[in-house]
Formats: sequence, C-alpha cells, structure tokens
Amino acid sequence: QVQLVESGGGLVQAGGSLRLSCAASGRTLSSYAMGWFRQAPGKEREFLASINWSGGRGYYADSVKGRFTVSRDIDKNTGYLQMNSLRPEDTAVYYCAAGSVVGRKLGTEHFGSWGQGTQVTVSS
Repeated sequence: QVQLVESGGGLVQAGGSLRLSCAASGRTLSSYAMGWFRQAPGKEREFLASINWSGGRGYYADSVKGRFTVSRDIDKNTGYLQMNSLRPEDTAVYYCAAGSVVGRKLGTEHFGSWGQGTQVTVSS
C-alpha cells in the first residue's frame, strides 16, 4: 500500500502560481501512475492530470491544459502539480492519488491510494 501526503496549498491571488507536492511512502511508484484531482464544495471530485511514473509523460484534462503541469522526482518519490494563471474557480481541495492507469480522462475508480488533500484558495 502506498501512503501519499500532499503539501503546498494555500491562498493566492488570481493570476498567481502554486506548486503542490505529493510525497509517497510505503513503496516506490515505479510501476504506478500518479493522478491529481480537485473537489470544490458541493461538486464531484474532478480529474485534472496524470503522469506515468517511469516515463514522466503527463496527461491533462481540458480544463487545466496549458496552465497546470505535472512532474515527478523519482529519487524523492514525490510528484508535483505546478499551477499557473490561477483563477478563483480553481479554488478547491486538491488530492493526489496513485494508480496503474494514465490518461487524460480518468475517474476516481482508477486510483487506489489517496492523499489527505490540500486546500487551494484563489482570491479575485
């Protein structure tokens, strides 16, 4: 079982940037994929991006393509979500997750391990 811990959330003004981190422990992610989701109050959890851990290729939902970038540091067993040009509608709790599938249209059912979430608030 993989344990995931997110960090890096906070309050930022519209147009600003944040980088979220997701540190994995328990096992390496070499045979996994990492996904990023967010959930705003009253809304379903929304898929944002995924990354193939071994190859490093990222896949993005249309809602964040061009603004968000996923990456990973294999040595640190940590994934990252760089978020630029943030908008008030990006305000949500952000989650990372580990699974075995990559793509640009994934659901929560594709991931078996989840972090606790980190709050991102974008002010106008």
